[in-house]
Amino acid sequence: MLTKNEIYEAVICDYTAEGQGVARVDGCAVFVPNAVFGEKCRIRIEKAQKTWAAGKIVEILERSPHRVNRECPVAKLCGGCDFQHITYQEETRLKAERVRSCLNKLAGEDLAEMPILAAPTCHGYRNKAQYPVSSKNGRAYAGFFKAGTHQVVENDRCGILPAEMDGVKDTVIAYMNRHGVPAYDELSHTGLVRHIYVRRGAVSGQTLVCLAINGRAIPQAYRLVAELKKIPGFTTLVLSVNTKKGNAVLGDEFITLHCPGYIEDTLCGLNVRLSARSFYQVNHHQAQRLYEVAIRQAGITKNDTVLDLYCGVGTITLCMAKAAGKVIGVEVIPQAVEDARDNAKRNGIENAQFFCGDAGEAALSLEKQGVKVDMVVVDPPRKGLNADAIEALSRFAPRRIVYVSCDPATLARDVALLKERGYMLKNAQAADLFPRCAHVESVVCLVR
Repeated sequence: MLTKNEIYEAVICDYTAEGQGVARVDGCAVFVPNAVFGEKCRIRIEKAQKTWAAGKIVEILERSPHRVNRECPVAKLCGGCDFQHITYQEETRLKAERVRSCLNKLAGEDLAEMPILAAPTCHGYRNKAQYPVSSKNGRAYAGFFKAGTHQVVENDRCGILPAEMDGVKDTVIAYMNRHGVPAYDELSHTGLVRHIYVRRGAVSGQTLVCLAINGRAIPQAYRLVAELKKIPGFTTLVLSVNTKKGNAVLGDEFITLHCPGYIEDTLCGLNVRLSARSFYQVNHHQAQRLYEVAIRQAGITKNDTVLDLYCGVGTITLCMAKAAGKVIGVEVIPQAVEDARDNAKRNGIENAQFFCGDAGEAALSLEKQGVKVDMVVVDPPRKGLNADAIEALSRFAPRRIVYVSCDPATLARDVALLKERGYMLKNAQAADLFPRCAHVESVVCLVR
């Protein structure tokens, strides 16, 4: 066991899934933030357990050529970007390696390399932002949570967001301070504004503003609307009623204060409607490339029935409808299902059906109804597929399963479970939809 506050020399030999460096000292794994692979460092131990420790770099003895100066002045405090201290080349290398390593170690594969779709830019790519709101000395401010805490780090300008989003944030905060609108305090469960949620169409430029509030109304809303109208693309203002304790951003009730309550955008040639609760990939350009890979891997024909679990607003479903005989989308969020049905109608797609429900339960229900499925696409949350979904896939026995994943570990776990049920991994592709952040997407194809 290492000694707290003691300083050790070690080489950074790996990265964690969260982007921290990993060093090994006397057989013990030491997790080190702001580290770069290959660097030799002097590390002070700040927390010591029997099998692991947490440390901090005191001095870099041998500097990596991939270390760079951070572009953002609050990057070390803010919990948004994990890789501002390394080159983008190194970032994509470690992300591809993470996907490859998980599939090899957890799914029993023997992949020698992992291709990755690198992003063309690391700046201004996000089409959604969630700013937590706090206050200090009676002044409201917004930013992002410090990593591992609910302490809000104020950030004037975020480099991975379009400038218009920060403009919305600044406008809302100015309105709050001008009219004495209190920020929410999660300890006392008092105050009003909890989060400023902004969604912007990458093609349309339309902007949806949603305020998550501890109540059902905001004072002098018309004044806020008047100020927001000065921001290019502002389209609609919505309130999300969230009076519950806890860290959920959005509540279950939405009140539209200005215009339709949704925005429109174009993805993969489809015109799509997006509400506050709709799932939509945050990187428009990379999402199109990812979906193109998924559709190509699916190998759909006009005789096929395709089932899309976790379909969100139906983007993949409707893209596949062009090639399939019939497509069925399943999504648990009612508002997203409404958007998916509207998206099918507005694009003139008649061979698509959408159902609201849990993915696994809905799939089992369809199977009991005698629905035959030739191909399944899944795009689950980070926790991956649940037992019902795995069981449904096994009983449907589609010839191909295309799995879009935002977590390599749960992807690999599910690939292993599907291999036990008669499938084999045909190909795998990583994709970087989150430049400067630790998350990585991937898409794999399994064949029966």
